[in-house]
Order: sequence, then structure tokens, then C-alpha cells
Amino acid sequence: MAESAGYIVVGKMEQVREPDPRYQIGAGKVKELAELVKETGAQKVIFDNPLKSVQAYNLAKATGVEAIDRFQLILEIFSRRATTTEAQMQIQLARMQYELAHAKERVRLARKEEQPGFMGLGAYEVDVYYEAVKRQVHTIRKKLKKIGGKRVLHRERRAELGFPSISLAGYTNAGKSSLFNALTEEEVPVDKSLFTTLSTTTRLVEFSKKKFLLTDTVGFIDRLPLTLIEAFHSTLEETIYSDLILLVVDISEPIEVIEKKLTVCLETIQRIEASGIPLITILNKIDLITEAEMLQKLEILKEKVHKPICISALRKTNLDSLKQEIIKILKNYIRASLVIPLKNQVMPFISWLFKSADVKTIKYEGNSAHIIFEAVPSFVEKIRNRVEEFDGKCQKI
Repeated sequence: MAESAGYIVVGKMEQVREPDPRYQIGAGKVKELAELVKETGAQKVIFDNPLKSVQAYNLAKATGVEAIDRFQLILEIFSRRATTTEAQMQIQLARMQYELAHAKERVRLARKEEQPGFMGLGAYEVDVYYEAVKRQVHTIRKKLKKIGGKRVLHRERRAELGFPSISLAGYTNAGKSSLFNALTEEEVPVDKSLFTTLSTTTRLVEFSKKKFLLTDTVGFIDRLPLTLIEAFHSTLEETIYSDLILLVVDISEPIEVIEKKLTVCLETIQRIEASGIPLITILNKIDLITEAEMLQKLEILKEKVHKPICISALRKTNLDSLKQEIIKILKNYIRASLVIPLKNQVMPFISWLFKSADVKTIKYEGNSAHIIFEAVPSFVEKIRNRVEEFDGKCQKI
């Protein structure tokens, strides 16, 4: 994670004990840490555990460099990856909420003496600074609510098209964006670093003359802070409204890592209340392991994943099997026929129907058009209502 944020790791240290209230680690370990910082010329210390403001302050005082925790590191990574206005604002909201929780203590410590990471706060009175942060949080929430309204509108417009929706989900860096590119034949950013995708991208795809809406979403991560889940809820909720979830797993990693990440993904799907949606587990990156290794891992995972599909998104290996499984699950297309008089506004309607449904045949007889098409039941009902407005007839066949 540190490397994904642009840092060069020059040293590591570990201690197993109850958290120390002053430093998080023990006093003896703090001395070792200060020596390690001096020896390596480190410019920052990163803790995997959450740091209280007083702990970060004391660590900065003891080592002479800023100390940050896992949450702040994730924020830094997110800041580097965010490209859309919404993602940038969501990160800013998470940062402000974090600041709000630590504001009073940070101001108190900053007024004592300047330390790395605590500079620039001494001029603020505690209440003034606290209220300023609260106002920023309120302003960002209002702006995000407005953007969220546009997202709902886009989702409603996509629903009007009548195509089943599929969401790509999975642990960060599992290969979701590579699979998205392979299925859509487009190019969304792909990188070995974490959190390359921080916003959603939706495209129309077609398998065996069936059309679907495919959405690439933000990657999951272990111990993702609640603040970040809340901040990115509008992005994650795209998964909630899907007809199918493609859960992408990196099969090339050690089995214990795969099991851990798979658990994180399933728990996150449950937390965002998407556990009732049909799911296909995709074991990606088979090009990086041998067939024997793949079979061994499949045997271990057989109790945790139902009918997994092994692919290589990068090499486009076994994508046909994946497409067939998708069609099998989303097979709720029904066939219908319609007869519609050729009057004003009918031709634009027929043109829209060709774009929105799977039209099998069209014949023009006299002053009427006879069309046979396939679509999901709810969309057939919408078409029937439209056809009746033109004094036509539509029925299932």
C-alpha cells in the first residue's frame, strides 16, 4: 500500500502487544524506531494500526518525522487515483470527517509546539477550527447529494433501456478493469497499483445477440474504514441495483491470501446489502500459474465458491465460458410480437426499439409494421404500453 501511494519503503518493524496509550508501540520500540528513521533517512513513518492524535504527536516528537496510520495512507492513495469530481469530493469528505473526529485534540497538541504533521493549526481557537471543519463537511455533503441525484437519473435512464445490468466487484487489483476492457473492447485505466478505479464506468455489451449493461466499480479492501465506505456509498450502490455480480478474484496469489480477500469481498457485498443478487465467482490471472496449481486451489476453494469460472482477462482466455454462464443466469428474456400502424412518430419509436431490444424480424405489410423481438419482462410491458398508445397490439409469443 505504501508503494501504491508513491513511497519507497526503506525499513519495516513489527511488535505484538497491547497498544500503548502514548505511542501505540512500547517505549523501547519507539527508541528502535527513532534509530531506524535516522539510519535510513526516512521521511515518514506509517502504522498499520489506527493512531490517536496524541500517539501520532508523540511519535513525531520522538522520531522527528510525521507518523500516519493506515486510514491516512488509504486517503493518500485515493487522492492520487481520483479522476472524477465525485471521487475527489468523496475523498475530501472522508478526510474532513476524520479531521472532525481529531480536530480538538490536534489543535490542543499543535498549540503546545510544532511537530511534523501538526504544523499550521496553532493560530486557530479550538471551537473556531472545529466549526470550520463542520461547515466544510456540510458543504461537501450538499454537493455530493446533488451529484447523487444525477446518478439516480442516469440509473433510471439505463433501466428504461430494458437491458439487464452486471456489476464487476472484487478486491482491489484483482483485474476487474482488465476484464471490463476484455468484455467491452474498451480501455479503462489498468495498473498494478491499488485503487486504479475510484468511480464507476458503464458500457453496453452484447453476448450471443443479448445486450447487457456492464459496470466497473471501486475495488474492496480489508479493514476499509467505515468513513470511507460511507463516503463511497453512492459509488458502491451501483452494485446494489445490478441483476448480476461478477466477483473477480486473483487466483495467482497464495491460497491463504485468496481466502482472506474472498471473505472480505463477500462481507463487503453483505454490508452494502447486495448479498441477494446472483453472483458468479471469476478466478482471474490463470496465465500466471500452472494448471496443477490451479486445480489444487480449486479443490481448496470448492466449499467457498459455487461453480467458479477460471479466466485470464489479460489473455482473454475462457471468456466464452463466462459469457455463456452470464446468459444462463440472465435468461429471463421473453419473446414478443407487435403490430403497429405506420403513423406519425412510429418510425422514431421503431428506431428506438432496435437500439433497446433484440429485434428478430420486422415486416411491413400495408400500413403496419410487424415486429418480433426479445427483452426482459418488465421492458416488454413498457413496450406494450407504448404500442397501445399508437393503437397497436403487443403480446408474448
